[in-house]
Amino acid sequence: MYRCYHSGKFVSFLIADILILVLFLLGSNVVKAIMPEQKPEGIFLPVIMYHSVTTPATGDYHVSPEMLENDLQYLKNHGYQTVTSSQLLDYTKGKNTLPEHPIMITFDDGFYNNLSQALPLLEKYDMCAVVSIVGYYTDITAERDPHMDAYSYLTWEDVKELQNSGRIEIGSHTYNMHNNSERAGCSILYGESPEHYHMVLRDDLTLLQDRAKEQTGTAPTIFAYPYGFTCRESVPVLKELGFTCTLICLEKPNYITRNSDCLYGLCRYNRSPDLSTEDFFEKALAE
Repeated sequence: MYRCYHSGKFVSFLIADILILVLFLLGSNVVKAIMPEQKPEGIFLPVIMYHSVTTPATGDYHVSPEMLENDLQYLKNHGYQTVTSSQLLDYTKGKNTLPEHPIMITFDDGFYNNLSQALPLLEKYDMCAVVSIVGYYTDITAERDPHMDAYSYLTWEDVKELQNSGRIEIGSHTYNMHNNSERAGCSILYGESPEHYHMVLRDDLTLLQDRAKEQTGTAPTIFAYPYGFTCRESVPVLKELGFTCTLICLEKPNYITRNSDCLYGLCRYNRSPDLSTEDFFEKALAE
């Protein structure tokens, strides 16, 4: 059976649909105007990601000592106070309060200049930071060619000096999964079973945990994903090994609640030398 096509009815239906859409859009705008957007629950925590502190500062992962000092001075002048992962964990468990304007400063990869250049500035401005090391770099690369600001990595003696300063929390950046070849950082491979992945990740992270404990007396409890590559299969292993906080590279605000799960996957703003201190923090400190 065929239905007859009535153009008048079609136009009527079309006009009715358009009117409904217009009323819906107008209604949505009225609701937005009457009810302002709700802020997320929790305490706003910006996290800044640095890498190397060198002169000259080239590429996306190097800043000069002068730029780092400008950044720290800016934060100090605007009332920001640095926090450690242990302070955050205690807060989630109801054991303490956080500063009015908390901020976390992190350095990835474990460059020697984090000791020679960054530490004196952190001391000058009464701040602390997280330095996440790659075990292979510390065990092998640093020992072959130590103590050059431009390219060297931290030796275990350097790591102990940072830790003993009381300003630096040592984090894990994997033992030897900081690469982007077959496997993207420490993420699971396509088609890899969760059981095999857990074994590979556990073996790598345990090696750095053991080496850190041997050399410094303590094992890291904060973990930075290489390149920010994450996967949900990594979380059980990280928790099993005692990591209470993890860092990624997504540039978004964080909100700290009384639930410790909020510390897994803290977002960070990468500090490249392309922006002035004012322009960078206008972005990184925006809620």
